[in-house]
Amino acid sequence: MIPLLAINNIAKAFAGVQALSGVSFELRPGEVHALVGENGAGKSTLIKLITGAHQPDSGTLTVQGQVVTDNDPVKSRGLGIACIYQQPALFPDLTVAENLAINLERGGPWRIINWKQRREQAQKLLQRVGAKISPDATVSQLTMPQQQLVEIAGALGADARILIMDEPTASLAEAEVANLLNVIRELRAQGVGIIYISHRLEELFGIADRVTVLRDGSHVTTCPMSEVNQAELIRLMVGRDISAVFPKQEVPLGEIVLEARQLSCAESGTENVSFQVRAGEILGLVGLVGAGRTELAKTLFGLTPADSGQILLRGQSLRITSAAQAVSYGIAYVPEDRRRHGVILDLSVSQNASLSVLKELSTCGILSSRRERDLTESYVEKLFIKTASIGTPVGNLSGGNQQKVALARWLATKPAVLILDEPTQGIDVGAKAEIHRLMGDLARQGLAIIMISSELPEMLGMSDRIAVMRGGTIVGEFSRADATQEKILHLALG
Repeated sequence: MIPLLAINNIAKAFAGVQALSGVSFELRPGEVHALVGENGAGKSTLIKLITGAHQPDSGTLTVQGQVVTDNDPVKSRGLGIACIYQQPALFPDLTVAENLAINLERGGPWRIINWKQRREQAQKLLQRVGAKISPDATVSQLTMPQQQLVEIAGALGADARILIMDEPTASLAEAEVANLLNVIRELRAQGVGIIYISHRLEELFGIADRVTVLRDGSHVTTCPMSEVNQAELIRLMVGRDISAVFPKQEVPLGEIVLEARQLSCAESGTENVSFQVRAGEILGLVGLVGAGRTELAKTLFGLTPADSGQILLRGQSLRITSAAQAVSYGIAYVPEDRRRHGVILDLSVSQNASLSVLKELSTCGILSSRRERDLTESYVEKLFIKTASIGTPVGNLSGGNQQKVALARWLATKPAVLILDEPTQGIDVGAKAEIHRLMGDLARQGLAIIMISSELPEMLGMSDRIAVMRGGTIVGEFSRADATQEKILHLALG
C-alpha cells in the first residue's frame, strides 16, 4: 500500500538550534496516526514542514508516492493537505459562511456570489461536524470551541485527503469531543489519513491506529496504539516516569474566603448561583460548553457585573463592577484563552509578570526596572519558568511556560482567590503535572482556588469539591470522595 504521506530522514534547524533530526514518519490511507511529545519535541516544526510553512534542511517529503519539492502552503493545499491548528485562524469580523467560503470558493474578485448556495454549503458542513452554529453568525461572537468546529468544517469541505488536527479537542467538552471523534471515524472509513496531535492521552487509545513519539526533535518510536499503555507512552514522551499527573496534596481547609449567594447576571446568563470556597480548597466547576462556567468566572471578576445576589469575601458583601475592583479585593482570574487574554505575546516575560502591579513597582509614576526585575526573577524561580531570559518575548515560550507567566502576573497581586479557567488546556503531560503541583502549593499556602476544566480526569484528580453547572446555574455538588465521571455527566447532561 502506497502511503498518503511519507517523510524520510528529515532535519530542520533554526539559528543553530536543531528542531528536528533524522525524523521519519508515514501516514497510511484510512489511518488515524497519533503524533505525541512534550512541547518542544518537534511536533509543530514537523507539521509546518508538511504544510509548506518551512522548508527542510535535508530529507524528503512524499505525497501519494510523489516526491514534493519547493513546498509551500498553496502547493500543500493543492496536494490535499489541510491543518486545523489549536488556535483558530478565522477572520473575526466575517460571518461563519464567509470564513468557510474564503478557502472553499474559487474564482476572481469580479463575480456574482450565490449567497443562498454559500449559506446552504456552510450549513451542511456545520451539521456534518455537529455544530449548532448559524452560518450568519459573526466569528467574533463565537466561543473558542465553536470557532474550532468552524475550522474543522472548512477542512472537511476542502476534501482533504491528509488532515492534520493539532489539539482539536483542547477546548471542547465531553459531548463535543464524542461528536468530533465520530466525525473522525467517518473520515477514516472514507480513506482519509489523519495526523492527530493531542495532550489528552486517554483520547488516543479510543481513536488512533498507530502512534509516533518525538522527543527533543528526534524520533523515539512508531508502534500500534494497542501495544502501549498510558504509563508507557508518558515514559517514552518525557524520558522518565511521572508518578502522578495529578499530584493532589491533602491540605487542611480554612475559613470561607469567597461565597456567592443567589448570584445572577442577565448579560452572561448566570442565574441564582450559590457556592462557597475555603482557604486551601480547590473547587472544581464542571459542565458542558455553554453551561455558564466561564460566564460565572467573568461575573465574579467584574467583567460582567451581577444584576442581583451577593458576593462575599471573608463575610463582607461586595459589589464588583470592574476587573480593577476585583483585583483590589484580592480576586485574580487566569482566563481560558491565554494567548489572547492571559499574556501579551509580544511583550517580555518581565513586562507580562509585572503588568498587574505596575503601580506598586513605580515611584512617582516611574517604573523601577530593578523592582520589576526582582519580582520577575522570583516568579521565574518559584514557578520553574523555562526561558532564556526575563527579556524573552512570551510568544517564544512553550504553552506551559506561557501559562506559568500568566499565573505569575496574577500571583504578583497577592490574591486571596484565584480563578483558573482551563489551566492546562493544550499543554503537554509534563507541563500539566507542573501546573497541578503549583496549584497544590498555592492551596497549601491558603489560597482559595476555583478551577474550571473540561477534562473530567483533571477535575477528579485535583478538586476537593466539584460543582456541576447546567443552564447558567449550579445543579449539584460532589465531594472528592463521592465524585465519579458517571455522576458528574448525569447532572451535566440533565
